[in-house]
Amino acid sequence: TIKPYEVVKIQLKSLKKNDLPSKDYGIKQTWEFAHPNNKKNTGPLERFKIMLKGQSYVMLLNHLEHEITQLKLTDLVALFEVRILDESKTYYKFSWQLEKYTKDGLLKDCWLTTAVSPPISLGSSI
Repeated sequence: TIKPYEVVKIQLKSLKKNDLPSKDYGIKQTWEFAHPNNKKNTGPLERFKIMLKGQSYVMLLNHLEHEITQLKLTDLVALFEVRILDESKTYYKFSWQLEKYTKDGLLKDCWLTTAVSPPISLGSSI
């Protein structure tokens, strides 16, 4: 299985180049790693796209750089601090939480995103 840090890294790399190889591919890739409980709150995919393109999360799309710091890791929960530098050269911080899926089926033992906090602006890099 993919480790929690790698899941966050895949999501952020995809969001960084959102429209490669196709339009909104990064958003779709991020959606694939969303926990089913999270998908109930943020989905379906078209609604998730609108949410990510909205004021609260748009800075994740096509950001310039990111840094991931692991804050907590248990057998079932992983918590990370994610810092991004957006296109307007402003830094933002997010809390990014994953849980290991425990039910039987295709997703069993996969690490999936259960929550991403609203961004906290850390100010401009200029």
